Amino acid sequence: MVLFRRLLGDVLRSARVQRGMTLRELSAEARVSLGYISEIERGQKEASSELLASLCQAMDLPLSDVLRDVADAVSIEEAAVGLVVSTPIRTARPAGDVVASAA
Repeated sequence: MVLFRRLLGDVLRSARVQRGMTLRELSAEARVSLGYISEIERGQKEASSELLASLCQAMDLPLSDVLRDVADAVSIEEAAVGLVVSTPIRTARPAGDVVASAA
């Protein structure tokens, strides 16, 4: 869990910096305490889904992009320590769910 918190914080910090926002600006826009955002960015605190949504909205950034970047960072960390998952996890589709092919 510590690894995930650290990587999430790294991704959030990077997104904030890329947008040219200071912690103070993000704090005001998201209506979250500056200290709490700082702790999240340093991987010291966990962020709830509501808080993540608020931070992403304040940065005009889709939450899915943040989570994708974190997943990519986790994948890199796994590769660095030699963790390999042989079979990807697939989610089951509800009965009757039809997926259109690109054929």
